[in-house]
Amino acid sequence: METKLIQSFIAGIVATAVMSFIMYAAPLMGVPKMSSPEMLAEMVSMSIAAGWLMHFTIGIVFAAFYVFLFSPIITIKGKLSKGAAFGFLVFVFAQIAMALISTVIRAIPESKETLLAIVLGSIMGHVVFGIFVALAVKD
Repeated sequence: METKLIQSFIAGIVATAVMSFIMYAAPLMGVPKMSSPEMLAEMVSMSIAAGWLMHFTIGIVFAAFYVFLFSPIITIKGKLSKGAAFGFLVFVFAQIAMALISTVIRAIPESKETLLAIVLGSIMGHVVFGIFVALAVKD
């Protein structure tokens, strides 16, 4: 039997990998190109490898929040619905975090794409992330 910590790690890796795949496939569906690892690396003036490490670490941390906090107290029925709700909350948290970071380090990369397309793409990616976290965790 896997511990909750191991489930968090596996769920975070799996869900972040799926989200990353969708992020790179999104332009084929008409969604603007988005790369969280590149954005993270640019924000802190580090290599793209560091951006990828940060991206997966953040995914693991969010999966741990799901395992230890969200799943035990939220009574939404069905893994897909519960995961989608969690993913949307992760999206909201990410937007708040980006706003706070931008006030501190003033390093949010600018985009030439429309804000609506970026927001919708980000919501889609985070909801998929949440669903795959929920699917990877044994309740």
